[in-house]
Parts: sequence; structure tokens; C-alpha cells
Amino acid sequence: MDDLLTRLHEALRAGLPAEALITDPDVTASYAHDMASFCPAGTPAAVVLPRTVEQVQHVMRTATALRVPVVPQGARTGLSGGANASEGCIVLSLAKMDRIVEINPVDRIAVVEPGVVNAVLSRAVDDHGLYYPPDPSSWEMCTIGGNIGTASGGLCCVKYGVTAEYVLGLDVVLADGRLLSTGRRTAKGVAGYDLTRLFVGSEGSLGIVVGATLALRPRPPVQLALAAEFPSTAAACEAVCAIMERGHTPSLLELMDRTTVQAVNALANMGLPNTTEALLLCAFDTPDPGADLAAVGELCVAAGATEVVPAEDAAESELLLQARRLSLTALETIKSATMIDDVCVPRTKLAAMLDGTSAIAEKYGLTIGVCAHAGDGNTHPVVCFDHADEDESRRARESFDEIMALGLALGGTITGEHGVGVLKKEWLARELGPVGVELQRGIKRTFDPLGILNPGKIF
Repeated sequence: MDDLLTRLHEALRAGLPAEALITDPDVTASYAHDMASFCPAGTPAAVVLPRTVEQVQHVMRTATALRVPVVPQGARTGLSGGANASEGCIVLSLAKMDRIVEINPVDRIAVVEPGVVNAVLSRAVDDHGLYYPPDPSSWEMCTIGGNIGTASGGLCCVKYGVTAEYVLGLDVVLADGRLLSTGRRTAKGVAGYDLTRLFVGSEGSLGIVVGATLALRPRPPVQLALAAEFPSTAAACEAVCAIMERGHTPSLLELMDRTTVQAVNALANMGLPNTTEALLLCAFDTPDPGADLAAVGELCVAAGATEVVPAEDAAESELLLQARRLSLTALETIKSATMIDDVCVPRTKLAAMLDGTSAIAEKYGLTIGVCAHAGDGNTHPVVCFDHADEDESRRARESFDEIMALGLALGGTITGEHGVGVLKKEWLARELGPVGVELQRGIKRTFDPLGILNPGKIF
């Protein structure tokens, strides 16, 4: 093993600048895992921070020659262990490949490297009157490469869709070091199999994304929001269904349960209503958002809302959105550890999902807060527990599994935007079934016959 380690380090040094290679064990250990709980992580043999495509190719050729696993990483804000190191692997951090290569207002595209932070891109295209919609809650930290790897979503998905809808083309370094370009720069294109979509959501298991061509939209009007307070989550979910059934197209439709609202207030003193059982946030970026909000407000009252408060201006709207963005951070303060679920169900089953989660929390004697992209049925139950308490940790894991089982039973999926990683790979097999798993493993073998790309993830 020591001989392999020596050969690996020497081979990597032969094609990398000194600052791109980290071999100090005390430093490499800091790259071992992302933000997920209950996910094992190994010890990296080396960490590489390339700045060029050629350097990534050198890493993959070296890894193939020596049969060493490679784990790609972005900002490591993931919640499923998808960026966790394998024992003796090369951690390939793309964080320093952070150039915005091109912003083209005519073709409405941006060409970027994988280490570009989501918020940085969003602000850059805004300067051109354009809009990049996907906005995960971690948008100030997460990278475009990581967003592509997990097919991330965000608060605006109800109207604008997830990352997959905006990836037109990719440059990908394959396991053997070859460079593959997929997709297009054009508004339309259907030539051949859609390999671009295959890589989106593959969590680095098929290749290393080193460049992306992204679709942009014209910048929409500034959105205006409202908050509606409900006496139950079921009433809030009834309002969600009514809003969608009536054909409204909100730019945001989010739900926070009582536990989440109280946690946000405790963290940031935002003045949200502590007495509510469910708080629904709705926003429109239409030419006349006030009229749209008035119509939605009436639907909320009809569903049982005890209070509906429209924001008076964009600043007040942004304050409401900030409260929702703080949800996960706030819930993390309740206990020493959290498990963040990511179950997506049909909108018509949203109430059953939330009520079922509440029953699971009571069954296991745990605090489970729920925030949700209610408009697309994507719930984020957050199990709060003391990681030093062995029994509580066991109950947390069991409750997490029951929540996923509930989601599948309601016709949903185990992940809407966080990915499978290590945390949910056993559940993926249940969702896909044996034929689906067999075919997906076959695709993996085609792209990665040696099994060196992010091994132990997804399957």
C-alpha cells in the first residue's frame, strides 16, 4: 500500500503544479466528507485542486493506470454523502475551476466552469438583464458543478424547474481521461441520445464535469410575496392544491411547519408568527403580482387561513424569503445533529406526507421540522437528534427510513434534489426495482468499466 501511495503521488506530481496537489494527511482529512449525517467516509490518499481541463485529464489517466478511485467534489454542501471520500481515493476538488467563460445575451446562455458558485453566476447574468433560475438554499456556497451532479432545485422550481432544465451542454472528462462534449449551444437540438441529461444527477459516477453551457432567461419583474398562517398543515396543503388547480403560476410556493417557524425565530428573531401550525409563503414575479397575490389570498382564506399578510414591497418580500432560506440552518440549532430528508410526493399527497411525518416524530419521540417546496411536493423533513446519544441516534435513523417509506407509499420519490449518495442507495433499489437497477448499473459500467468514479455511491 505504501508503495502504491508513493507511486500515486509521484505520478500526480508529474503533471500538476505543486499548489494543485495536497498530500499532508492533516489537510486531506478535511476533504473527507460533505454535510450529511450517518454517512461513512474514508481517508483520501491525495487531494487535487486543478485549474485546467488538462490537469483533470492527467488525474484521471493516473487513476486509471493505478486503479485508484476518484471522488469529485464541489463546495461539499451536499446532504447525502455523495462527495464523501472513499478509502485511499483521490479527492478531485473542482472548486478552483471557477471562471465564468461567457455570458451571451443574444443566445441566452452562459458557459461556466464547475467551481462557479451559484450566487456568483446569478449576479453576473443579472448585470446583463438575464436570469439563471435554479437557486438551492445553499446558493451562496454551492457550485454549479455540484448542482449538476445532484440535479439541484431550489425555491423557484414550482415555476422555473430544476437544474436539469437549464443544462444545454457539458464538457466531461471520462474515467480514462478522454474529453467528451455533449449537447449544444443552440435553442433546439435532438441529435443522438441525450447524454447531457444522463450526466445531470449522476453524482460524479459517470465522468467529471469540467464545463457547462447553461440556458438563461430574461430577468423577470421583481417578485412580491405573501405569508399565510394556517391552523394545520392539512389546511395549508389544501390551499396549495387550490392554488395549483386554479392555474396560478407562482414563482415560489413554500411551506414551513410550526417547529421550523419557531426555530427560525429563535435563530434570527424575524418576527414570524410562533402560534401558527403552518406558514405558507407565496410569491409572483408577474407584471401585476398584487392582483395575483390577492387571488391567492382569497384561496388561502377559503382553505382556513387565519391570517394573510401580503408584503408591501420587494424588501419585505425578500425578508420572507430569507426566513425560508434560514430554515435548515435554524433546525440544525435544535440538536447537535440533523438528518435532512428529501422526499417528493404528488401535490395531492402533500398533506398525507406531512401528517404522516408528524406521526413518525411522535412515534419515535423526536423533533422533526418540515420545510417544503410545497408547489412541487418536495418536502424536507429534518430529524433533529443528539449524535452522542446512541439510542436517540438509532431512533433518528429509523424515523428517517420510515419517512422515505411513507413517501414511496404515497407514490413519491426518495429524493427530489439532494441526490442518492451514500445515505439513500439502499432505498434507490426499492424505488427503481431490479430491472431498473440492472440497467443503470450497465450504464455505469459503460462509462466507468473499472469502477473508479465515486465508488460506493448511488448503488
